[in-house]
Amino acid sequence: MTLDPGSAAIIQLAWARRLGLDDDAFGDALASGKRIVRADESCRTVEFVRLFGSSALVGPQSVIDAAAGIPDEEMAQHVTLLKLTRERGGHGLGAAALFFADDLPLQQPSEELTVSHGNPEAIELEGRCPPDDVNEVGLSDLENRFTIVHQLDGRRVPLACGAYGEWEGLLANLGVLVDPEWRRRGLGALAGSIAAHEALAAGLTLQWRADVSNTGCLALARKLGLSAGGIQTSVHLR
Repeated sequence: MTLDPGSAAIIQLAWARRLGLDDDAFGDALASGKRIVRADESCRTVEFVRLFGSSALVGPQSVIDAAAGIPDEEMAQHVTLLKLTRERGGHGLGAAALFFADDLPLQQPSEELTVSHGNPEAIELEGRCPPDDVNEVGLSDLENRFTIVHQLDGRRVPLACGAYGEWEGLLANLGVLVDPEWRRRGLGALAGSIAAHEALAAGLTLQWRADVSNTGCLALARKLGLSAGGIQTSVHLR
């Protein structure tokens, strides 16, 4: 689906504030054709973000200086940031593709389902999933959770959870976690759709972040109807 121009501006505003930049930074960068930079000697994470043709780099001045002649396409690669921060002990957070939407088609379940808004079901679901999946989705950071539960032997068993956390009061950062035994049945798309429409009803623009190597997560973003809009590359400093 195509983003409304006003929604793109909202996304850029939210990211500008999250990165400690001026509100109009991304729009000004697009007009000037120059990368936004913010030197911060105290930051423990170096971040490069590209949104709708504009880019920003936040980190120590030495990293900004070293990156000055490197094109955005190369900066978006995680290995580039690792090389630039090697002397400071940079270690990986990876590169995440960014997807966005301001409207989505509604996913209809094939049967009646029970959705829980409680935390215990989401916590139980995390215990059923591989640690790498749990860490990437980060349900603990997504305060609005919608867990699809199934009645089994008199108890409620969590199957999938769609969730979102608010960014700067403007974006809903989405995440989906599905019990490995219940994957490939459409539950991830359904849980994601539930969370997405709750966020849209709250007046938020949707965001989905997926590691560039996570083909399943990338495919789910597209299945939900979100559109690619940028990339975020990050490294931690020692």
